[in-house]
Amino acid sequence: MVRAPSAVTNAVHRIRRVPRALTRRHRSRRTAPAATTVVLSPGHGPWARAAGLVAVVVLGAWLGLLVVGNVRVPVGPMNTTMTLRPSLTGGTKINVSPLGALQLDSHTAPVRLDVNVDQLDPERSQALVDHPERLSGLQDEVTQDIAHGTADLAVRSCVAVVTGATALGLLVYRRPRRALAAGGLALTLLAASGGTAYATWNPDSVLEPRFSGLLSSAPSLVGDARSIVTEFDVYQKELARLVTNVTKLYDATSTLPAYQPDPTTLRVLHVSDIHLNPASWKIIASLVEQYRVDVIVDTGDTMDHGTAAENGFLDPIEDLGAPYVWVRGNHDSRVTQRYLEGLKNVHVLDNGRAKTVAGLRFAGIGDPQFTPDRSTRTGAEQSQELAGARLASALRDQRAAGTPVDVALAHEPSAAREVDGTVPLVLAGHIHREETEVMRYGTRLRVEGSTGGSGLRAIEGTYPDPIEASILYFDRDNRRLQAWDSIELGGLGLTTAEVSRHLPEENQPGAKTSPSPSGSTSPSPSGTPATTPPSPSPGSRSTPAP
Repeated sequence: MVRAPSAVTNAVHRIRRVPRALTRRHRSRRTAPAATTVVLSPGHGPWARAAGLVAVVVLGAWLGLLVVGNVRVPVGPMNTTMTLRPSLTGGTKINVSPLGALQLDSHTAPVRLDVNVDQLDPERSQALVDHPERLSGLQDEVTQDIAHGTADLAVRSCVAVVTGATALGLLVYRRPRRALAAGGLALTLLAASGGTAYATWNPDSVLEPRFSGLLSSAPSLVGDARSIVTEFDVYQKELARLVTNVTKLYDATSTLPAYQPDPTTLRVLHVSDIHLNPASWKIIASLVEQYRVDVIVDTGDTMDHGTAAENGFLDPIEDLGAPYVWVRGNHDSRVTQRYLEGLKNVHVLDNGRAKTVAGLRFAGIGDPQFTPDRSTRTGAEQSQELAGARLASALRDQRAAGTPVDVALAHEPSAAREVDGTVPLVLAGHIHREETEVMRYGTRLRVEGSTGGSGLRAIEGTYPDPIEASILYFDRDNRRLQAWDSIELGGLGLTTAEVSRHLPEENQPGAKTSPSPSGSTSPSPSGTPATTPPSPSPGSRSTPAP
């Protein structure tokens, strides 16, 4: 037997060891991450897992509160929505749209109570009006309502945070035990927050509220907080009067007489000087529905201060049921105008711009002044006359181009008077009382009263200004004014709604042909208007609210 030299044998052994070494190295590389994890987990794993769990709990609880963590609660005659929100400072925030918000340092905890005042409930308000003896117990009723609402909110919030944290924990960890741990931790944190809020509750916070939005510039609208607390009996009577006034307004609106409009007429609702009164939208919507209005015309002062904080007040315009034609008043800013230009179904007119809406051609100009503080500036009258002259020039250009304007719009009557002889009808507002005149060269000027009853301040007075609007009837063929109904609600504290029918002189029985501002003639009717508007007959009609 031949024996291999020792050198060859050693070489073979070395070759055989190479694959084994490579195999061992490959295995060690595959197992290295696991070894590393095992080494690092004792030092960093628990803290990382705890931080991750807390993040899941907080996010899940916040999502749960956001989705279902609110309750709708009747508080006295108002409908409110109560919500809990995560917060670094706590406290209570009361949102009173469109006025702004009231913030109270009521407690210190990582949760804040939000209360949104949604609307006044007409039925509960009417019950207070019909039974004045209930006003003496209004304080206790409101306290009980808030207590019940807070209890319901606490239960719903517990369900919301536990459900949210558990669901998110199950989604992240895919382990039921981890998910249940997340839900339990969320409940513990909420209970701790509630305990902290209870321990730090400050009932005197109502004495030092912080105002934001419009309330910051008009705190008188909500009264002095300290006097409310120290003289609650007086405040209770004032609150009862406000509730009574607003409730009677809703009653008067709902009992306006309904009409069967003549299909041959175009119906225009003229409103003006709403001055931020939210009740006006309900009135306008009611008139649009009952009179089947084709277009709404607003001659300005829709706002009170013209600030961006007020813009949300304008949103209901999109749902009034008719196109909305608007010109700027001296309480409406350029910010207001730009916001309205972005709303659907709204036509903003300025600088003599003309637009055909619902078969009628309108042109208008915004008020050259912006004086929300009701100040009178030097040269104010001259600026109005200049604005009116610019509008008159635009109207003449439209007529020369073969597209004559049917109705011109301006906010102040002094500007509107400058278009005499260039258009059949010009509409204005500003003075908060209704007026009508036929000017020297044949143009009819119609000045509307305040559709907001002079604004939110109306609910403070014992004898508030009436709420006024008009329905204008136009012939569909010649687009001339045939008649108008003046509608007056007897202020916020009265219970009558009066509708007065008026006919232009040329449409009254026995009238003769009269020249028009554009040089054409209007036909003289024989006995009745050329286009018979809906009843009632000329005169006035008063409908008492129940």
